[in-house]
Amino acid sequence: MASKTSRDVLSRGLGVLRQAIREQPRIFAVAVVGSVLFGGMIIVSARVVGSVIGEVALPAIERGEVGAGTLALAAAALFGISVLRVAGIFGRRLGAGYMQYRLQASYRRRVTRRYLELPLSWHHRNSTGTLLSNANSDVEAAWYPIAPLPFAVGTLVMLVGAIVSLFATDWALALVGLAVFPALFALNVVYSRRMAPRQARAQRLRAEVSGIAHESFDGALVVKTMGREAQETARFAGRAGELRDSLIAVGRLRGVFDPLLETLPSLGTLAVLVVGAFRLRQGAISVTELVSVAFLFTVLAFPVRAIGWVLAELPRSVAGWDRVRRVLDATGEMPYGQRVLHPVGSGPATLTFSDVHYSYPPAEAHPPGAQVLGEVGFTVPAGRTVALVGPTGAGKSTITSLAVRLVDPDSGTVSLDGVDVRELTAASLAGTVALVAQVPFIFDDTVRANIALDRPGVDDEVVWAALRLAEADGFVAALPDGLDTMVGERGTSLSGGQRQRLTLARALAGRPRLLVLDDATSAVDPRVEAAILAGLRSSTGEAGVPAASILVVAYRRATIALADEVIYVEQGRVVARGTHSELLATVPGYVDLVTAYEQAEVERAQESSYGDDVAPLPSGLEIEVDR
Repeated sequence: MASKTSRDVLSRGLGVLRQAIREQPRIFAVAVVGSVLFGGMIIVSARVVGSVIGEVALPAIERGEVGAGTLALAAAALFGISVLRVAGIFGRRLGAGYMQYRLQASYRRRVTRRYLELPLSWHHRNSTGTLLSNANSDVEAAWYPIAPLPFAVGTLVMLVGAIVSLFATDWALALVGLAVFPALFALNVVYSRRMAPRQARAQRLRAEVSGIAHESFDGALVVKTMGREAQETARFAGRAGELRDSLIAVGRLRGVFDPLLETLPSLGTLAVLVVGAFRLRQGAISVTELVSVAFLFTVLAFPVRAIGWVLAELPRSVAGWDRVRRVLDATGEMPYGQRVLHPVGSGPATLTFSDVHYSYPPAEAHPPGAQVLGEVGFTVPAGRTVALVGPTGAGKSTITSLAVRLVDPDSGTVSLDGVDVRELTAASLAGTVALVAQVPFIFDDTVRANIALDRPGVDDEVVWAALRLAEADGFVAALPDGLDTMVGERGTSLSGGQRQRLTLARALAGRPRLLVLDDATSAVDPRVEAAILAGLRSSTGEAGVPAASILVVAYRRATIALADEVIYVEQGRVVARGTHSELLATVPGYVDLVTAYEQAEVERAQESSYGDDVAPLPSGLEIEVDR
């Protein structure tokens, strides 16, 4: 089984190397030429050194004098060989390094591009730490063998040349070489076999340590408020300890094999001297030939190690490559069409759901295959505001995800202006629809950068217009540097309501024709929320920010009452629709839900009168309220 595993790792590792060579053939060729030049000069230098000793030094000792011309010629020969060796080293290292870093940069881009192509359902099944590891350490591990690869290829050429040179010199010395070189290769193969499982485990643990660290840092608020610092530290320390032990196991194995790999060429040199002395006494070889062969074995020790370096890194490379390919080969992307809607500024869009059904994938559903939405059908007419109301788990957020095509329905259609969203180009869809999610995300950048996102045409005038519509211009103007204020990672310098209003302004700055708000103002004071929605409804293109159709997931009575129509959903189905007053008069479940929300608002107001800065969400959780 171990032999089969070793062969499998070797085969797959060589496949990774072939892929690298196919992608960077010219750079690889430059590196190999440099390596072959270096190896060739080693063989030539052995011949020259042997000639200098046997034909210059020894005769000079016997005569008691050194010829200046002969000495100068020998020195020139050695100097020329050294220059060529330096040129070979330069070409080999430059080519290998350039090839390795190009591959790493290329595959980081590919992995990141693939992340953006894959649907949210795929991301939900993979932790952020794992994804970070895939794009960083796994990509690096996949191409680690590239650095010594050209050297190893040049070394193989050099070994063939060395064996030919040995046979041309003396068959007995050649047999010593034939014994030493295969032994070196066999030792490297055993090393690779033992190293494979250790490197694979270490690579997996790197991703797990990264995942735990990211989760702890991302959940710092929960960790601190729940007093879980010691437990999280212990959890991280435990996995970090496993990684440490795994890397120590790698180092321990390397510590055993490295001396053996260093010793074999030295033993070969000793064997050459013993056998060579015997052959010299028999008159089969000359002193020049003996010195050349002994010197050749001495200088071969280092280059031969390059083969071991490649074989030693193959297990790690295969482990990293498998994890990278898992991302690149992942399925489930949502291809875009070729249709284009009316451009930005052409007026509000019409959103239509027609008999939409949706179920989460089996890996995400609880129970597996459970249907989330069924027979959902409604319309958000152009320029109108529709409120989506329902209890927790009714499918409201799934409807908003379908509206902006974060997911696709199992059956039925979601269309904009009569065009199925699956037929639209990515640019047309992004330019038509904007989603403001429940949890605001703020980049660690300035206010301006967070709103403009480097989009063409979004200048300061548009930014301030969007801020006014989001009721955020007041607090932004009061910031120390205004639009140039750095807001910190995830907007830590802002309150919850301020973050929500900035993300709303970000969406508005893109001048969408349809605005989807998924409980996007839950941390905002009710009066501010009402002012925002009223401003959105009455907006008529201030500073180029046009009016848009609005689909809003709402909880508060005042917000719901502003909508032209209310869609009430329960258990993934539309059970009622009409105005707020109509549903209050005809749907008991709607009355109970809205009343419960209203009671929560009353309690929040009472708490605020005592100086509280928290507001209960419908789920019973509390978050910071914008002041």
